[in-house]
This record gives sequence, C-alpha cells and structure tokens, in this order.
Amino acid sequence: MSRPRLRHLLPIVLATVALALTGCGDGAASAGGESTAGKTIRIAYQAFPSGDLVVKNKGWLEQALADYTITWTKFDSGASINTAFVAGSVDIATIGSSPVARGLSAPLNIPYQVAFVLDVAGDNEALVVRNGAGISEVTGLRGKKVATSFASTAHYSLLAALDRAGVPESEVTLVDLEPQDILASWQRGDIDAAYTWLPTLDELKKTGKVLLTSRELATAGKPTLDLGVVATAFVEAHPEAVDAWRKAEARALDLIADDPDAAAQAVGAELNLGQAEAKAQLSQGVFLKPEDLASPEWLGTPGKVGGLAQNLVSAAQFLKDQQKIDAVPDLATVQRAVYNKGLPDVLAS
Repeated sequence: MSRPRLRHLLPIVLATVALALTGCGDGAASAGGESTAGKTIRIAYQAFPSGDLVVKNKGWLEQALADYTITWTKFDSGASINTAFVAGSVDIATIGSSPVARGLSAPLNIPYQVAFVLDVAGDNEALVVRNGAGISEVTGLRGKKVATSFASTAHYSLLAALDRAGVPESEVTLVDLEPQDILASWQRGDIDAAYTWLPTLDELKKTGKVLLTSRELATAGKPTLDLGVVATAFVEAHPEAVDAWRKAEARALDLIADDPDAAAQAVGAELNLGQAEAKAQLSQGVFLKPEDLASPEWLGTPGKVGGLAQNLVSAAQFLKDQQKIDAVPDLATVQRAVYNKGLPDVLAS
C-alpha cells in the first residue's frame, strides 16, 4: 500500500524546515540573493547527465559573473529542492517538471519562475524490474514492492504507467527512496522494481530489465522534463545574472550537440564516470537546441508564453486526480511563472 496522505500537515512541516534552514548561521543569502559579503547565487543541482553539470564543471557561470559568489549544492530530488525554495535558501535550481507542477500548486504556491528547459526525459528515466521476478508488463506489479523518489518526475511517470495499465496505486506497495537508497535496496533484494533515473538506472539494468521508459510515456501523452527554475525575488533583483545563467546553459546544450565527447568528459568528471559511459548516458536524454526554447512549444516569447505552461497544468491536473495535490493552478497563473523575458536575444548572443 502507498503511504497515507500527509498534505494537510505540509504547511507545518515546511514552516519547521524553513526555520531550521534559515537558522543555521551558514551565511546564506536572502531570497533576493544578497548577503553582507556581496552578491551571491545559490544553485541547487542534481547528479544526473545534463548540461547543468557541464556548466558547473566548466566554471562558465563563475567566469561570466566574476563579481558574484556562486555556490553549488547537490540535492537528491525535486521534493527537497522545493523545500529549499520554501525556506528561501536557493536562488536557481535544476528540477523536474512534476515537482515544478507541485510547487506552483496549492498548498506550496512557490514563488519561482521556469526559465530554461534542460532536457526532455527519454530513456534516461525508466521502470526496471528485477531479473527473475516474473514480471513482463506493468500489470505484473500488482502485489509487488516498487521504489521511486516521491514527488519526482519518476514518481509522476510511475503513477502514469500504473494508470495507463489500469493498476490502482493501492494494489502496489510504493516505497519512497532517493536514487542511492534505491540502489542499496535493490542490491539487498528488498524491492521488486524501481522507477528512477541515471546514473542509478544503469546500475539497476545490470540485474534487471526495462519495462518502459519515460520516452514511451511522453509518446503516450505524459511527457516529463528537467527544468531550470529561478526564485522570483532573484529574477527581479538580478536579471543580468539570470541572463548569464541562461547563456551558460544554452552553451552547454550546444556543446552536447556539437562536441559530445567534450560534454561527456565534463559530465563524467562530475559523476565519477568514464567518458564513454558518460557519453552513453547523455545519449539517452533528449536535448533541445537553444533556439527551440523560444518556440511556441516550449517557453515562447514575451507576451506569448509557450506550451510548456499547459504541460505543467496538465501535470498538475494528473497529480490532483491522483490525490497528490489539493488544487490545480489555472493556466494564467502558470503562464506568469514562465520567465522568457529577452529570451530570443539571450539565446542569440
């Protein structure tokens, strides 16, 4: 069985976390990104193959913004990143579209802006079952123990896969684990299947088989994305820094497309992988061309927000139908949370 709903306790929990994080005395900047030491940018990143890791490894943002103090902090899931935004301890982050849909919905209503599309989930996220488990299709998960990271794109995709197969969530034992804990549980034989992402996914595939991938679910109408989001207060206080960050991320997309070996070397260094393995993992994602970001399908242009907003509303509606959130934000609200100001000029420069 899935764990009980705790949504009504969420405001209390988040308030407690916010007090804890802001009271740590670590010199973190305010929501506007300022501190007594000068201008700062606090970036939350995740350890999966992406252009974001290229930007981090190459130091491109530090080169472009020499007058800023930039800190990179690794997070294991979008849920923990959302909590950090609520606490005012993050300015920019890499986060999946499902957590963003949650973040823009009640009760979180996080004031952040979607400013970049890092990738579209493809074969880099998948549902894997253990060899010998006797499971050949999603319907075979009834009565089984399946792990995923709750409130992540993988969790969203797992729910979508169960819904598509006509398997009620109540007939599966869902286990909430971060990727490294999924691997440990898999190795101990504690779980029968898992929906997760690279690089953990590749480890599971060594002793398991893929039932379906997020690429297949995208084709079936349930796409998931990895997005770059920025705290609204930071966008308003430091638009030039946001432009520099978008340029660096666009440069990383170009490198992935034009020189995959160089991109793989940078990603491999961040994930402690060899270049060949990092290149293979990068090839499993779907990376847009920078100019595509300003198209009607994605972020769009000022005054004409792209289809990404509707994608997030649709994701929120699915989560509401699955009783994971309280309410669905209207399209206008989500459109206001898409930051595409000056995007064509930023991508062209």
